[in-house]
Amino acid sequence: MMIRVAVTGAYGKMGREVVRAVAAEPDMAVVAAIDPLHAGETVEGVRVTADLKDAITASAPDVLVDFTRPEAVVQNVRTAALAGVDCVVGTTGVPVESFDEIATQAPEGVCVFVAPNFAIGAVLMMRFAQEAARFMPHVEIVELHHDRKADAPSGTALRTAERIAQARSAVPAAPGRETEVADGARGAVVAGVTVHSVRLPGLVAHQEVIFGGQGQTLTIRHDSIDRTSFMPGVVLAIRSVRSRSGLVVGLEELLGL
Repeated sequence: MMIRVAVTGAYGKMGREVVRAVAAEPDMAVVAAIDPLHAGETVEGVRVTADLKDAITASAPDVLVDFTRPEAVVQNVRTAALAGVDCVVGTTGVPVESFDEIATQAPEGVCVFVAPNFAIGAVLMMRFAQEAARFMPHVEIVELHHDRKADAPSGTALRTAERIAQARSAVPAAPGRETEVADGARGAVVAGVTVHSVRLPGLVAHQEVIFGGQGQTLTIRHDSIDRTSFMPGVVLAIRSVRSRSGLVVGLEELLGL
């Protein structure tokens, strides 16, 4: 059975990759591409329209994929979910509680799936970091993204810090903050973990988790050097939401990690 997919933010860099990836799958079709700033343009032969509600009415999608911006994603997901459309959300910078409320209000059987990162390697990096934190509690995160990323720290860094906090039995002191020569030099603190955000042109999405112990360090790093790295995870999520309901957070839930 063909899965009918609508894509919001379809003219953006991630949106274009999603349209291309979905169109390449034999059991999927892009039935709507929505981007208010580029209505009338085409993406992979699909005409872009401006209004999500009208697009849902006209095309009857099974799944919405959203890679837009924090100020737009909540309303997009609300519009789709309340219309009975399952949602796959890759936009970060929004508290997960916002999506929980929408999933609760949506018709029975609708799934709202939210992931901070769709690269399978990044999910494995988070899993390995969680394991390492059981034995090496001293840890900091450095995340590096392109200079147009809207949020900092990244959703991946936030999720990694949360998983580390779940795994380690104590929160060691992170000295140096009280003697910073420049405010913020020691980074932000998320769930007791220090996080540093780098934003530069030329980057895509990268993260390293650095553990320190007596006489040793351990670094776990993942690099997305191309946006196609996220597409296998997006395709997996599109297929998976059809058999799930309510709010589901993290690609690890679909991979059994």
